[in-house]
Amino acid sequence: MCEKNPAELLKEQLFYSPEHASYFCSDDEIKAADDFCVGYAEFLDKCKTEREAVAFTKALAEKEGFVPFDPAASYKAGDKVYYENRKKALILCVFGSESLAKGAKIVASHVDSPRLDLKPNPLYEDNELAMLKTHYYGGIKKYQWTAIPLALHGVICKKNGEVVNVCLGEDDGDPKFVVTDLLPHLDKKQASKPLEEAILGENLNVLIGSRPFGKDKGSEAVKLNIMKLLNEKYGIVEADFLSAELEVVPAFKSCDIGLDRSMIGSYGHDDRVCAYPSVMAAFAAENPVYTTVTVITDKEETGSDGNTGLNSAYLEQFIADIAKTQGLESRDVLRASECLSADVNAGFDPIYPSVHDKLNAAFINKGIVVTKYTGSRGKSSTNDAHAEFMAKIRNIFDSASVAWQTGELGKVDEGGGGTVAKYIANLGVEVVDVGVPVLSMHAPFEVVSKLDVYMAFKGFKAFLEQK
Repeated sequence: MCEKNPAELLKEQLFYSPEHASYFCSDDEIKAADDFCVGYAEFLDKCKTEREAVAFTKALAEKEGFVPFDPAASYKAGDKVYYENRKKALILCVFGSESLAKGAKIVASHVDSPRLDLKPNPLYEDNELAMLKTHYYGGIKKYQWTAIPLALHGVICKKNGEVVNVCLGEDDGDPKFVVTDLLPHLDKKQASKPLEEAILGENLNVLIGSRPFGKDKGSEAVKLNIMKLLNEKYGIVEADFLSAELEVVPAFKSCDIGLDRSMIGSYGHDDRVCAYPSVMAAFAAENPVYTTVTVITDKEETGSDGNTGLNSAYLEQFIADIAKTQGLESRDVLRASECLSADVNAGFDPIYPSVHDKLNAAFINKGIVVTKYTGSRGKSSTNDAHAEFMAKIRNIFDSASVAWQTGELGKVDEGGGGTVAKYIANLGVEVVDVGVPVLSMHAPFEVVSKLDVYMAFKGFKAFLEQK
């Protein structure tokens, strides 16, 4: 082996040059990453909505010894509690040996993903085809949602209070649904339009049936047959759609990508690829010195508004409740707390290099991404982590042998995006964004690296276990 010359040695010492995580990992750790992602794939397939993710996580937490938080109780180091917010957000808390006066270590991610929501009055018939009208949720490329198999998830709440859970299109024997598209032979006008205008949001209507009820001819016979089938299966009438939350999501399962099986393709990596590692880190963190608070939240894709989003008061109120158990004020706990806003960043795609500043882009397989600020253009509407906190996070990750990199969400004038970081920072907490780079973000089928997923787990665990 040739010895490195002085210039090469000095470059190693002075230059910033993150490498492929496989160079960073032993063979055993690469296997550990692959094994970790088996559980993650199960989470993806079973948790395509925020309600499903919260229910799944709550069940896991209870097996790990977490119990519902009681504001009137007293707690000691090692006690594990959870707080569920309207079945759409969840907080896991492990009390540390230090007083909450020294702050909590918070990891916050979201479990909602872009999708199609049914309108309150969705079912109609047109030319003997039964359709469901939708209103898309979050930032999507509308054309990506046509001509793919779709499933229907959610709840229907009847007038009498009975709640019916719906999951259609996931099992092998289930029917699937679809938003149809024009054939290329007849799409001359459509193809000449900008992508954003080629498919209209009002036309993202889901094909749900085509066979009429019985032999009697009449109007809306196909719609009648669909309602009959829904009534037989779920005991609902059409008016029950008015008090339902039904979400249309891709019907395909997660899978390995690449001959080397190094990546995972799935719907919903944004942001379940951070949520699952953060929850596993909360379970795995041993004897935390500081109280740990792990949040999986809702509504991030639409601005974090609503009482299950982090632009509401539920996290602040939970901190107030646990502070009260130690005779403290919540503001004092929050001022001393630190948070990793666990959300994804855009992975550099060599097919579309022009939208990235390559020196400040995130790359898949180079570990988790520390994003100092998000926002758009002139750092609009963002948290901007302080240099001191950035240095602390660097030291935590390096000390725990976590492969990590830094990255921005594209070139300055290309666009941008946001996370929950600013809402937690507004509470007085030190916050920085840390997450997994994703290819095809917000598409119905996104791609991540298994090594990056595992590094998220390692990084979150190291943060929660800091002394």
